[in-house]
Amino acid sequence: MELKRGDLVTRISYNHDTVFKITNIKNDTYYLKGVEVRLFADAPLEDLMKYIEEEKIELPEETPDTPKLDRTEYFYVPGRILHIDGDKDYLTKCLTYYKQKGIYAIGKKVSEEHIFETILPMLEEYKPDIVIITGHDAYYSKKGDKTNLKNYRNTSNFIKAVKVARKYEKSHEKLIIIAGACQSNYEELIKAGANFASSPKRVNIHALDPAIIASELALTERNKEINLIELLTKTKYGVDGMGGIKCNGLMYVGYPR
Repeated sequence: MELKRGDLVTRISYNHDTVFKITNIKNDTYYLKGVEVRLFADAPLEDLMKYIEEEKIELPEETPDTPKLDRTEYFYVPGRILHIDGDKDYLTKCLTYYKQKGIYAIGKKVSEEHIFETILPMLEEYKPDIVIITGHDAYYSKKGDKTNLKNYRNTSNFIKAVKVARKYEKSHEKLIIIAGACQSNYEELIKAGANFASSPKRVNIHALDPAIIASELALTERNKEINLIELLTKTKYGVDGMGGIKCNGLMYVGYPR
């Protein structure tokens, strides 16, 4: 079997649970990036199988439905989203998702280690209701203690960015912060000021999980409290992958249309 950069594959040793794209090949090692899951990996050729059904890659099963809006009498202004992502491919998926939902969103690709340096001017320029701080992360379980931030790939970078955003707007109601990626330190992100974060059980998350939460908030009226448990179950891995605090929606409703 011949495989090249850009091919989609699954791993035999993981029972083909995740579809990856080959990003690089070096010294007989194939470097992989999840197509839907925010995950980097590597594997030898003998552990890979080419993924044939390329057109059948699906979104999360529990993607929330857009609220049914009465377009005959009222008009609606969904919450504004600033989505900062360390991965261009995942950012593009999320921006497409927002567009399908009819939500105004600004997307910026910024490497995880530089988000904290660039987020403030973006917040000041775009004045979002929701900011997403995401990309790639990993918990290196072989190093042990899951409370030690040194055992995470990018959680410390996300925490620094969350702190800058929360200093910019101290109210958890006026600025919703959604932070983290695969296996991030959920507890520390929440302590830093995030409303929602990954990952309570240090599992991988779907590329769209932060966007699913943001969209639900953006399309729920400001005087209505989010059903937190129901919202979290709409993400790919539920409360294992994402958690957060209760809050209201961010959509204005006006009359007449």
